[in-house]
Formats: sequence, structure tokens, C-alpha cells
Amino acid sequence: MALLAGLQRAEGVTTVATRTVRVVAALIPGRLDAQRFLVQQRLPGGSRALLWEFPGGKVEAGETDEAALARECREELDVELSVGRRLWEGRHEYPDLTVELVLYAARMLSGEPKPLGANALEFRTPGEMQSLPFCEADIPLLEELVAGRLGALD
Repeated sequence: MALLAGLQRAEGVTTVATRTVRVVAALIPGRLDAQRFLVQQRLPGGSRALLWEFPGGKVEAGETDEAALARECREELDVELSVGRRLWEGRHEYPDLTVELVLYAARMLSGEPKPLGANALEFRTPGEMQSLPFCEADIPLLEELVAGRLGALD
């Protein structure tokens, strides 16, 4: 897989190669209601604008998943996290990007979530999340969460 998008020719067919990124996401329960989890709406104007997703972001070179998740939530939500076990992993191919998405259980240690890198933040039950337009990469993990197939969340 190419790191940068480019054109490739294979048997007379032109295809676009996309870059692959590893993205980590947090399943963060509410402090007052552990049946509600934090979701964020992407900013307008960018890729997948105004779609919903679980908080997190890209893993940088040399960074562990857990360190990346803690960094992203500190930068984008102004919270300190305790990152728990891996709950789910999947892969999704967008036309411009391949995402390797990994969901971790997490707890807020300090801070109140602020939408520093998001359009909006909400605590929702898995059932309530189904009414939100989610990023395609997040839909399979949302289905697993709704079905109760992620196992113990801590």
C-alpha cells in the first residue's frame, strides 16, 4: 500500500492507491451514567464533515496506541484518560483513505470534555447513537456495541 495517494496501472485498469492510517478511538462512559458514552461530531469543512465518531485520532510514528489515544483526547477534549483493554478492531476503505480502527475502553481521570477538536460532543446510549450519522468506519463497531458483543467494558 502506498503511503501517498498515487496512480497504479494493473492489467490496463487505472486505480487509485490510498494511504493507510491507524486510528485509535475511546469508549468513554459518562461519570454519572455508565450506560452513556462520549461521541463527537467532526468539524465542518474537512473530510467526513459533521459525521459522528468515537473520540480519538491517528497514531503517529513511534507512538503506542495507548499513548496516541491519551494524547488525542488531551489535545481535542482537554481530558486525561486511563486507557484500558482493546475492545474491537476493524478496517475500512474510503475512496481516499484506508483506516485501521481500534477501539479501547477508557475512563476520564480528570477534566470535563470540551469540543476543542470537534463540532459537538454528546453522551449517548448505544441505542441513541444509531440515530446519528456516523463515519462509515465506525458503523461496524457501533453495531457490535449495540448488540452487546464487546464484552466487559472495563
